[in-house]
Amino acid sequence: MRTTGLTSRTLTALRARRSYPAVTITLPTHRREPYRPADTVRLRNLIAEAKRRLEEDPDVPREARYDISGQLDRAMADVDLRDALDSLVISAAKGEWEVWALPRTAPERVVFSDTFLTRNLVAARERTRPYWVLAVSVDRTALWRGSDGNLVEERTAGFPLEPEPTRNEDVEREERVGDVPGPYDDEGTRTYLRQVDTALDALLAADPRPLYLVGLAPALSLLEEVGSAAKAAVSKVVKGGLTNGPARALAEALRPALWEQAGRHTDRVVERIGQAQGRRAFAAGLEEVWQVCKEGRIELLAVEENYQRTVRVTGEHLTPVDPEEISPAELGTAVLEDIVDEIIETTLDRGGEVAFMPDGCLAAHERIAAVLRF
Repeated sequence: MRTTGLTSRTLTALRARRSYPAVTITLPTHRREPYRPADTVRLRNLIAEAKRRLEEDPDVPREARYDISGQLDRAMADVDLRDALDSLVISAAKGEWEVWALPRTAPERVVFSDTFLTRNLVAARERTRPYWVLAVSVDRTALWRGSDGNLVEERTAGFPLEPEPTRNEDVEREERVGDVPGPYDDEGTRTYLRQVDTALDALLAADPRPLYLVGLAPALSLLEEVGSAAKAAVSKVVKGGLTNGPARALAEALRPALWEQAGRHTDRVVERIGQAQGRRAFAAGLEEVWQVCKEGRIELLAVEENYQRTVRVTGEHLTPVDPEEISPAELGTAVLEDIVDEIIETTLDRGGEVAFMPDGCLAAHERIAAVLRF
């Protein structure tokens, strides 16, 4: 069961076309007891449903039916709900299977298609884009790697950094003349923070990520005064005593800044949509977005997190249908079980950007909208 490794290459491989059926199972899960026994039961039921559909689908060859059923069993055996996050995604096709634990919820579904359902993986990667946290103080500066609110201290690029010990003769001389500088006036502190700035600059050049600074106001101000790397920070959290963590306390202090940054991201997407409307490089609604998607015209796709639709494709038109009313023989041909996921995958394959928005945010655009290249 995998919880990391959601690289662009991994997602591209998962989006590749496969012999029908490529089976995807999604299930919301719980990180803590007492809900895990119920998660196990629901997962077994979904595996059983997938196997039943394999048996009933006339388009699934006998050899593929047995092979994929075995892949589902192997995937089930790999699941360890002690490591559960907020959802599971199981992908199984002839000769392969994968299990992902994701830090975002997903609906309970079994989907048959000629590609795996990847929207939940894409959304999880969007949400868990890594960031740096630099916790600064006059006696220690620590680097933390963050992702979806989870933090791990990193020992790289020279971090953690501490100032050089003050020489005794310097202290004695300063005491004799009655001019003992404060910690933020001391030249040794300035030298130390210049070293922090240099290390931070090298880190951001080698591995650019959003940067959050945490520390007391004088320390953050002095860091910015003595160098330039700190000016790249997307947010500053004025709170001391966190250079040693613990991770939970640091994450708690960061939470408002992370939420604020997520809100800014949503605002930027809405602004881009508005600008695109003004210059008529814009599409909205399922059918219109689907048409421009097929033409490879989408620069930015904005879609509400939980928007999904099963549709019947008739010529150039989409007709929403109730998933309970379709026959297995129609899936993947006349009927697409999740046209929204098809649009997401096609947009990514053709170099477009995908932004997942809070539910209700795109109500004026029928829950899906696109900024067009041309």
